[in-house]
Amino acid sequence: MSKILIRGAKVLGGEPQDVLIDGSLIEAVGTGLSDEGAEVVEADGKVLLPGLVDLHTHLREPGREDSETVLTGTRAAASGGYTAVFAMANTFPVADTAGVVEQVYRLGQEHGYCDVQPIGAVTVGLEGKKLAELGAMHESAASVTVFSDDGKCVDDAVIMRRALEYVKAFGGVVAQHAQEPRLTEGAQMNEGIVSAELGLGGWPAVAEESIIARDVLLAEHVGSRVHICHLSTAGSVEIVRWAKSRGIDVTAEVTPHHLLLTDELVRSYNPVYKVNPPLRTERDVLALREALADGTIDIVATDHAPHPHEDKDCEWAAAAMGMVGLETALSVVQETMVDTGLLTWAGVAERMSFKPAEIGRATGHGRPVSAGEPANLTLVDTEYRGSVDPEGFASRSRNTPYEGRELPGRVTHTWLRGKATLVDGKLT
Repeated sequence: MSKILIRGAKVLGGEPQDVLIDGSLIEAVGTGLSDEGAEVVEADGKVLLPGLVDLHTHLREPGREDSETVLTGTRAAASGGYTAVFAMANTFPVADTAGVVEQVYRLGQEHGYCDVQPIGAVTVGLEGKKLAELGAMHESAASVTVFSDDGKCVDDAVIMRRALEYVKAFGGVVAQHAQEPRLTEGAQMNEGIVSAELGLGGWPAVAEESIIARDVLLAEHVGSRVHICHLSTAGSVEIVRWAKSRGIDVTAEVTPHHLLLTDELVRSYNPVYKVNPPLRTERDVLALREALADGTIDIVATDHAPHPHEDKDCEWAAAAMGMVGLETALSVVQETMVDTGLLTWAGVAERMSFKPAEIGRATGHGRPVSAGEPANLTLVDTEYRGSVDPEGFASRSRNTPYEGRELPGRVTHTWLRGKATLVDGKLT
């Protein structure tokens, strides 16, 4: 059936309205819309958002299909309310050529649970020594506009400058993993009281902040765009705030786990809490929430980082860094930002759909819920509250820090260009 009537939904958290979908587009938004010839979805006051967009996802394919594939990762995305994800370049082989990014792009098209936009590597092999084929990746079928060596920092200032100059020609953006490598050698967790008490190598905040400071100045110098991945410290917030006050073209993201979890959890030595950048202090968490609320931090990005069981179920020092996040992101944002009064649902739409789509140039995504727009939509039961059970995840991996934790909100429906990918909480 080509027509779908979503009846009684709170569009962006406002008053209940009806939304009529015809084919791939929204035909009308209003009250008392006719359901003639349409499949009816009774929203019963659930919140309707534009489809979420994640600017920072690890899909692992090609090369690490034991962790995730484009299929399982996009199914996880649809379960979490996402209609588009940007796939990071640290695959095997690295996505540093037109051929690899086109492979990832086509896999996304084949599976159809959400749109997949590949991110190209900044340097060949993520080695930080030579620029990758930035122009060729942009001109490929994947039309890459975001470039990142995420997982590694582009620590050479000359290479970073050249990358910023190169992408400026076609309106691209370099997304930096801000981590000065010499300051984090042997680091296992946030440097502070807890690391000192546990005897674990500390990861100082200045390792992140020094790179951000350098890169916003480089972006100002060449007049290009820079995006800061997974910002995690109060000091980083102040640097970005200062840069924006100068008119520097910088955007920044925060992960859900950095909005909720602190380094106190590392006392358990449970490797599920081992992540890059590390969980920080309560002071940092509160600063990140405030910065997301006031717009200093532009977006929420999951940094969905799946790992197989054997890479996380081991001693702390040997465990891989990273957490899955696509299927819990919206719930964590509701817990930390909406239920605390820091953001409205319209603010969530801005930070999890409109703005990430704008930064990444995701055509057709991050659009208003209004007539004539693509029907990329997410319906959320905000009254729901339940315990996180990773056994029910669509992701191939289960390395979530929220297992057994009660979180609010549940995505019940997701539509990609009018096609239901999730219905009543079940993938189609």
